[in-house]
Amino acid sequence: MADATGFTVRFEPVGVEMDVHEGETVLDAAFRQGISVMHGCKEGQCASCKSRLVEGDIELLKYSTFALSDAERETDHILLCRTLAFSDITVELLNYDEDLMSRSIAVKEFPGCVVSVTSLTHDIRLLTVELETPLRFWAGQYVDLALPGHGVTRAYSMANPPTGGTTLEFIIKLYSGGAFSALLDGRLAAGDAVVAKGPYGTCFRREGRTGPMVLIGGGSGMSPLWSILRDHVAGREQRPVRFFYGARTRNDLFFLDEFRKMTAALPDFEFIPALSHADPADPEPWDGETGFIHEVVRRRLAAEQFGDGIDAYSCGPPPMIDAVLPVLQMAGVEPEHIYFDKFTTAI
Repeated sequence: MADATGFTVRFEPVGVEMDVHEGETVLDAAFRQGISVMHGCKEGQCASCKSRLVEGDIELLKYSTFALSDAERETDHILLCRTLAFSDITVELLNYDEDLMSRSIAVKEFPGCVVSVTSLTHDIRLLTVELETPLRFWAGQYVDLALPGHGVTRAYSMANPPTGGTTLEFIIKLYSGGAFSALLDGRLAAGDAVVAKGPYGTCFRREGRTGPMVLIGGGSGMSPLWSILRDHVAGREQRPVRFFYGARTRNDLFFLDEFRKMTAALPDFEFIPALSHADPADPEPWDGETGFIHEVVRRRLAAEQFGDGIDAYSCGPPPMIDAVLPVLQMAGVEPEHIYFDKFTTAI
């Protein structure tokens, strides 16, 4: 037993041990101690932290049966983000990344304030905040961003590369009635208090790889991918990069000038936007890719014939991710080199 108010958790097959406090989920305990296990939504919806209880007594908080079915629960499968320990426990990690665990960063809170809110499209905003102290993170990770004055917290991915500074940028999609996003149209002012808690997320850029890098996003899924791309540029790594971005119409595209500069500066880079609802009556007809983004990815990867060594990063709403994953697998991308971030709705 760890102490009078907690227990010991042992992760197999990696042999890592940590303590968990009474009333603390196993995943939160791992965050607190800088032990990076696979995770996603942190709310029992996505199944990224699904593991198997080998030994010990636990209780599961409320979760979605889409993430953990009744049949899986009967075979001792658990979700780390919903697991409370009532004894010392041993957990078998079904998905783990040794590189991830070696690059763990402890989760902390970072107070700061709003700097600005900029419109990128009719329903996409760029939120810039300034922290009191630097937040260390990997490109592609996210934080829980709280607005104490408004009583709301949401998870958002950083759009800026991890330069070690105190400025963070977030690309955020507006939703009707959204508790956080609705504040970005005039109700959030420069100087308003924010608190960033993190970093979280396993969909971050893996360094030192030479094979092609494929980035796939839609809507605010641009945010972590923009961070990954900018970090790739700063790292001066030489590898083919294909950036796929799905939008409904031309008016939903942004950063086009920035992508033109990237194309001119990088030796083997292509930005591939695709419109699912291109308007034939548009005064300037769309001559780019059309259709849903997973269809475009399928066509383009078949034509490229990259071969082995692809790293794929996909960020966006669950239906997009669910459609993209089998496409990547059929294209020969190894499962351990597919990284994704499902932007689930808060509950």
